[in-house]
Amino acid sequence: MSASAFNRPGTGIVFVLAGVAAISVNDMLIKELSGGYPLHQLVFTRSAIGILFSLAMVQFEGGWQILKTEQPGLHILRGLLVVIANMTFFAALAVLPLAEATALFFVAPLFITLLSIPLLGEKVGPLRIGAVVVGFVGALIMQRPWQGGDTLEVSRLVLSLPILAALFYALNQLMTRKLGATTQASALAVYIQGMFIIVSIGFFTVAGDGRFAEGAQNDSVIFLLRAWVWPAEGDWPYLIGLGLNSAIIGYCLSQAYRLADAATIAPFEYVGLPLAVFWGWAIWAELPDPEVWIGMALIAGSGLFVFLRERQKARRIARDARIKARY
Repeated sequence: MSASAFNRPGTGIVFVLAGVAAISVNDMLIKELSGGYPLHQLVFTRSAIGILFSLAMVQFEGGWQILKTEQPGLHILRGLLVVIANMTFFAALAVLPLAEATALFFVAPLFITLLSIPLLGEKVGPLRIGAVVVGFVGALIMQRPWQGGDTLEVSRLVLSLPILAALFYALNQLMTRKLGATTQASALAVYIQGMFIIVSIGFFTVAGDGRFAEGAQNDSVIFLLRAWVWPAEGDWPYLIGLGLNSAIIGYCLSQAYRLADAATIAPFEYVGLPLAVFWGWAIWAELPDPEVWIGMALIAGSGLFVFLRERQKARRIARDARIKARY
């Protein structure tokens, strides 16, 4: 396939917007269900359902043969990065308000911009580096460093979990850009769903009876390790929705980072911030604290600046190419 087939920023942006909308619904559903089910059970259920949709997309994009790969190790590594990113973020989500957890996680596009330099060889100028620094200052403000650990409503460990998740997510998306040159988006989604299923079965084997959650006081630990239970009848629509969203997320984000430059795609993920605020307000009557509003503004502002600089750079390169073509 030609290189131009993997340089379609407009299409990539459409896919990332669809993927982020699905992520927002997914996070809302996970938080809503976190009080009654262990995280690994929710992950297993959504992936077992989601992989069926992903396999259907495999048939649409070329059939079973597109699942063959010459880089199984890299796909396994990418799948593990996604699993770690999701499990870490969801563990925080059981404790933190949805908007705050999402805002902290949204340093991921900043990580992507930084890591695209050594890993993808992309050029990021000093102004964009400065914008990234501003974004991390926003994340630092949301950590409330002026407060002692005994006055925080949650532990600093929980506050750091979304940032750790963001780092692993950024590494995953950069790997998607590399692997996407030879692998269809539906196959990438199947590999990830399969890894989620394997890891969640492992959790069930070791901790599915809930013995490691006995006596635990931390809500994140309880969410991670409580015993599996048979879903209540009224929860099945939520669980099926999780599975459908899982397929949409895996396909759309894989496609987005296959088709466009990482620094171009990443800032559009910030649409998830207002969506998280909306769900938090509509379902749990949560509104962000002033520190969270400030942090969100700095992170989103830095991301938009990075995007605008990328657009200016792309236009300048295109203009220079046209001028050279004339002479």
